[in-house]
Amino acid sequence: MHSLIRRLTPLLLAVAIASPVAMIGCRYQEAPQAAPQEDVTYNQWEHETNRPHQDLNKRSPDEQKQYSDWRSNHH
Repeated sequence: MHSLIRRLTPLLLAVAIASPVAMIGCRYQEAPQAAPQEDVTYNQWEHETNRPHQDLNKRSPDEQKQYSDWRSNHH
């Protein structure tokens, strides 16, 4: 039993050290990236509807729907 614990200790230590590093890497990959064309389309919508520039996710739900409807009709 003692030799089993001695053999598993380095493995458990490696897992304990590697887990936070792996989680940090996953965290940065979770954020969705908008396609470059989406930025162009969104900027066109802002220009055509005379709106000041603002991130889409910061707009009201009504404005987000207006953009979505506009995009569906234009592309």
